[in-house]
Amino acid sequence: MKKLLLTIFLLHSLFSTAQNRITDRNNIGWYAANATFTVSEHFGIHTEYQWRRLDYGENWQQGLLRIGVNYKYNNNVLFRAGYAWAETYPYGEIPLNGMGKDFTEHRIFEMVQFNNNMNQLNVSHRLMLEQRWVGRYSSEDLNNEDIYIYTNRLRYMFRLQLPVYKDFYAAAYDEIFIGFGGKIAENIFDQNRLGLLVGYQFNKHFKAEGGYLNQIVQLGREVNGENVFQKNNGFIVTGIFNFDLRKAATGK
Repeated sequence: MKKLLLTIFLLHSLFSTAQNRITDRNNIGWYAANATFTVSEHFGIHTEYQWRRLDYGENWQQGLLRIGVNYKYNNNVLFRAGYAWAETYPYGEIPLNGMGKDFTEHRIFEMVQFNNNMNQLNVSHRLMLEQRWVGRYSSEDLNNEDIYIYTNRLRYMFRLQLPVYKDFYAAAYDEIFIGFGGKIAENIFDQNRLGLLVGYQFNKHFKAEGGYLNQIVQLGREVNGENVFQKNNGFIVTGIFNFDLRKAATGK
């Protein structure tokens, strides 16, 4: 784990300090809803949808749907595997798609999350492996993708959460994305996300959190011989639901 963290840190430092670059700055507003349905002692179903908007909500950046099956090994270790669908729209001065078109992506993912409580401080590590099929256009005349490029991506997120006052808590996280495999172009460093949040636990079934979000994205192609980095700043608001279907099934 220490070697992995060191490698990720070095890659992040290397690419975030690159000199030959073009920077595209955008304002973002992300809205998300997550729901977990517990069906047995160890198994559950995870669902989520994210409305990722540009200019704090005026235009689309991306829509993301994710579903998965949870396996809770114990209170500190959680496994998840599932499917994700994303639709990414042209935004910013330099769109992600070279032809300035929206594109669809299909993913299969595997995840493991480790939680550790240190007095009142909760520390979590999340590793996620994604197999991605990213839509591409072979011609500007096409209205729909006709090619899907297969790539792999590794994600690591480190999160801290601390109670503040009664049911309020504060949280901070950083997540780095690393692409790998034969079809990776310029963006081995794919992106990084930093969040600073405040949350409130309404009851055992629902909590909400929101705050500052910083997203750095490297495009997979060069423009005029230079790498392109997006620097997106804004906010994220998330509603988190938890339902225990075991009680519903037994009528308790």
